[in-house]
Amino acid sequence: MRLTIARLALLAAAGLGLASCQSSPKTTPVPSGKSASLLAMEQVAIAAHKCWIASKDPAFKTYQMANELNSYSGTPRFLLVPAKHYGGKPLLVVQAQGNSSRVDAFGPLMNEPLGARISSDLARWQAGNPSCAAAA
Repeated sequence: MRLTIARLALLAAAGLGLASCQSSPKTTPVPSGKSASLLAMEQVAIAAHKCWIASKDPAFKTYQMANELNSYSGTPRFLLVPAKHYGGKPLLVVQAQGNSSRVDAFGPLMNEPLGARISSDLARWQAGNPSCAAAA
């Protein structure tokens, strides 16, 4: 009987030893979510597509939108390019960088009469107003 008690004690000690060696349960990292720049650009890009492209606004009829929101460089953006030449030089670049929600726009269209409208539309959309026209 002594031998059995000794074996049980040894077995219990070994079990406790093995249990203490186990690593703690793995936890999956919680995703940090979208960056401020991506959130800002999604909001602006959706409104721009709806108001300029999908609505067939005559002022933007000759342009096509190229989304580049899934940017690994931390610079989500969209471009306006000539509708007949999708691979052509962008005429407008709208982007946000890093963890900033500030949206910047640049390119030849900003120096045209349409530039003032683009600026006011972008400012309105960035402020959270998705309407296509400024309030009168």
